Amino acid sequence: MTTTAMNEIGFYTLAGAPKSPRDLIEEVETAEALGLGACFISERFNIKEIAALSGAVGAVSNRIGIATAATNQNTRHPIVTAAFASTMHFLTGGRFSLGLGRGIEPVFKAFGLPSITTAAMEDFAGLMRKLHHGQTVIGHDGAAGSWPALRLDPNFSEHIPLTLTAFGPNSLALGGRAFDAVVLHTFFTDETTKRAVATVKQAAVDAGRDPASVRVWSCLATIGDHLPRALQLKKRVGRMATYLQAYGDLMVSTNRWDPAVLEAFRSHELVRNFQGALDQTGTTEELEIVEGLIPEHWLAPAAYGTPDDCVSAINHQFDLGADGVILHGASPLELEPIVEAYAKQRDASRFAHLPANPALAPGLN
Repeated sequence: MTTTAMNEIGFYTLAGAPKSPRDLIEEVETAEALGLGACFISERFNIKEIAALSGAVGAVSNRIGIATAATNQNTRHPIVTAAFASTMHFLTGGRFSLGLGRGIEPVFKAFGLPSITTAAMEDFAGLMRKLHHGQTVIGHDGAAGSWPALRLDPNFSEHIPLTLTAFGPNSLALGGRAFDAVVLHTFFTDETTKRAVATVKQAAVDAGRDPASVRVWSCLATIGDHLPRALQLKKRVGRMATYLQAYGDLMVSTNRWDPAVLEAFRSHELVRNFQGALDQTGTTEELEIVEGLIPEHWLAPAAYGTPDDCVSAINHQFDLGADGVILHGASPLELEPIVEAYAKQRDASRFAHLPANPALAPGLN
């Protein structure tokens, strides 16, 4: 255990398909004891409603940074989202970042929700900035929607950092010009990660911002060989297969992979007839079949092996230009030997400028 907060590394609470949201209590306590600097929270429409989870993380933590990564702006009225963010901001003493994402289009269509465009996310970010600085917005009519009046508290003058989970070049550029941090996707190749970081930083420069003020988080699947084989298979193959089920075309185009492989994956009888997400309900036997459908180099951009092997993979993300690394897909308890190995070789001076809030500009607290 360490008493030093390592603000350059983080984790996702309730990774995968948890049995109970109460699991986050032990996870956050363990994460703080290990020195993990940031807790990211994802949202699923079951037992992972993100405002409730955020409040719980804020209540049981003392120093860890917190970011939603991500929620979608089309599921709540903007005043509700803005009030959620300001409540978390004051609850945590400034450790919270509101993180937004584009979401999954087929899900929105099924639920009767409007699509989220790049322009809508930029418009929405502007609204959040105005509301958190105490402004009253009258007659807004923009890409995010139309509202007669919007206001939180005219006495507010708060900088609540905004995080964007980004995939394609348009979203990455948006993150650079209008957000405070960007979270990349899992299983990005080295070339894709370097290209994504460069896109974010250049967009910041083009917008007249200091590129160092926009923190880019690599999302690195971290699956140590101390975990049981079946669990490794679920976190490695099952997770990639679920991404390919949900938005495989985007994964393939972003990483410049062969689309014919994706088509073969989709057309396989098991995948074609599978109900639900493979990482949630796929059996070990089914995932072993799926493993044969996914090329090894698609699964390679991750941290595997011994704790020292995983530490090398983490450090490599910094070499690629990332400002922070999310150890994705594992609980703090599962990450413990890796985090302890990382702490032993960490150059504390290299990251001393990073605040706890995962989207706050370096040097600010």
